[in-house]
Amino acid sequence: MTEETPAPAHRRISARIAGIAESATLAVDAKAKALKAAGRPVIGFGAGEPDFPTPEGIVAAAVRATSDPANHRYTPAGGLPDLKAAIAAKTLRDSGYQVDPGQVLVTNGGKQACYQAFATLLDPGDEVLLPAPYWTTYPEAIALAGGVTVPVVAGPDAGYLVTVEQLEAARTPRTKVLLFCSPSNPTGAVYPPEQVAAIGRWALGHGIWVIADEIYEHLVYAGAEHVSMPVVVPELADTCIVVNGVAKTYAMTGWRVGWMIGPKDVIAAAGNLQSHLSSNVSNVSQRAALEAVSGDLEAVARMREAFDRRRRLMVALLAEIPGVTIPEPLGAFYAYPSVSGLIGKELAGVTVTSSAQLAALILEHAEVAVVPGEAFGTPGYLRLSYALGDEDLEVGVRRMGAFLATAR
Repeated sequence: MTEETPAPAHRRISARIAGIAESATLAVDAKAKALKAAGRPVIGFGAGEPDFPTPEGIVAAAVRATSDPANHRYTPAGGLPDLKAAIAAKTLRDSGYQVDPGQVLVTNGGKQACYQAFATLLDPGDEVLLPAPYWTTYPEAIALAGGVTVPVVAGPDAGYLVTVEQLEAARTPRTKVLLFCSPSNPTGAVYPPEQVAAIGRWALGHGIWVIADEIYEHLVYAGAEHVSMPVVVPELADTCIVVNGVAKTYAMTGWRVGWMIGPKDVIAAAGNLQSHLSSNVSNVSQRAALEAVSGDLEAVARMREAFDRRRRLMVALLAEIPGVTIPEPLGAFYAYPSVSGLIGKELAGVTVTSSAQLAALILEHAEVAVVPGEAFGTPGYLRLSYALGDEDLEVGVRRMGAFLATAR
């Protein structure tokens, strides 16, 4: 480079990180909380977070753990050995999937498990089939790992369930992974066992890895059944990673404990990544998670009963709103109504052109926070979480309905 040649301009932020979109669900939740703190009576349906406190026995285990000097030090990056053993035992108890503790990696929540799964499997240009609507974090994690997202869309007429035929139509020589989430965030859809098995056999037949997100495994209703794909297709176990955690089942979103289960070579490689990325998960949180997964599911059953009651109430209220179509969600704690009947209508003097714009109008004029479908890969929808108190749920949906009823 000569004295006259200007130095090349450098980006302040790398293209890789600059390309990441903010979490839409967390952004909506933060805005709702800010407006509420400013004195506005905003009701938030944005965050996927149980409104229950973490069960007392779990909290007590964490309190005890703070006094043990062993928890004040570094521990194995991949997780406390007794927690890994307990996760293996819990997995067998809850889904019938028998794994060795050496197949378990404890992570800082389900998000880290998802990212590490993609990072461990994908090379640049590898394609990931992603059933849509999808959780907002999946495509960002795929992109960070160098992969390419290939959405496979299923609408309300299909119950938001993709078929083998759709997956096959989207498959290319570059397809390496299928992300499978049931019960689903954002739709609450639950794949029936026979469809899980058919998709698993299809993936196995084409040498496609499956990352199965089972974080909502215990939250199913109205006779729906969650089944684990490597249980109904045992031959898939060598090309399957299961992602899970304590956040949704035990109302422990803030404790940040998740895990991934998979073949030992993949888990070892992901563990190497984690050893440089974050080291061990907080030992106090791990001790709390140990108490959670080792205990019974009595508290979980009580929470599920409340979620089911709220689910039925929300669906009934949404079904009354003109221009809104809502398939019955059978799992998780979300409703995902289509609002395409409101696009093109006038609300508050504005012609609605998108579900993102509609969500903004609802927040401004009804003081209700919802997440637009653009965040989940399917414009024309809204996601509402029913993991909030019964009174707020009813007031919020009725307030939103009254506003939407003014559409012309």
